Amino acid sequence: MHTETDLPTSEVEFADRFVIVLHRTEDVVNIAGTVRAMMNMGLRRLRLVSPAEFDAWRIAGIAHGAEAVLEEAEIHDSLQDALADAAHVVGTTARRRTAPYVWQHPREAAPELLALAAAAEGPIALVFGPESVGLTNEELDLCDRVLTVPTSPSYSSLNLAQAVLLICYELWLAGPGAGRALPRHRKAAAPASPAALDALFHDIERALETIEFFKTRNPEAIMRSVRAILRRAELDGREAGLLRAMAIEVRKYVERGHGEGEGVESGAG
Repeated sequence: MHTETDLPTSEVEFADRFVIVLHRTEDVVNIAGTVRAMMNMGLRRLRLVSPAEFDAWRIAGIAHGAEAVLEEAEIHDSLQDALADAAHVVGTTARRRTAPYVWQHPREAAPELLALAAAAEGPIALVFGPESVGLTNEELDLCDRVLTVPTSPSYSSLNLAQAVLLICYELWLAGPGAGRALPRHRKAAAPASPAALDALFHDIERALETIEFFKTRNPEAIMRSVRAILRRAELDGREAGLLRAMAIEVRKYVERGHGEGEGVESGAG
């Protein structure tokens, strides 16, 4: 059994405990796409098994900033050599097969793989086959489990780099990326106070009275709806102040005489 504190949640530990293995990759563009996906998701260890082409300069031109990954990338002659130090091997495939592998979706497998990575002495290897045919049954026999990304049955095959990105994303999300806060405005304000909201509601009502919005409508019912709408919006102090300033300016504009004879309409009732 493991606890959350056992998991490799720091980016350094995470990057060190997983290795991406590309077996007999056919297109250097897909190596570049894989490197970029790895960097996006905090991984740095790449092993290539008999790639059809390997051009570090071209890869770096496609995946900008890839030099750190490429400098440490390993090239092996056989899949067995690339997996020699792996504590756990994860194969990937889009094809449905009848062989009794340990099948999982990436989201289900991610927490288990993170726990294994925390306890194991060697890396967790994620193996991806050639673009045209994927891993063979014999190559999948080397794997402790097999991941398949759920996709539309009408077109299940993923581009190699896309598959790497999706699987690495699930690992990142279950590990170092868990609980990452969404971006906030640099000048985030505190929630609007009850007093600020009351002042806002008051000035909105005065503005609506000024443009004769209510007419035959029920002011109390309308203002009740306005208050509910704005409370659901959970305004901060700055937003409440902005809306109040707009309401005040509407009233002042009309009171200065700009609205006279202009046929101010309140809209459909």
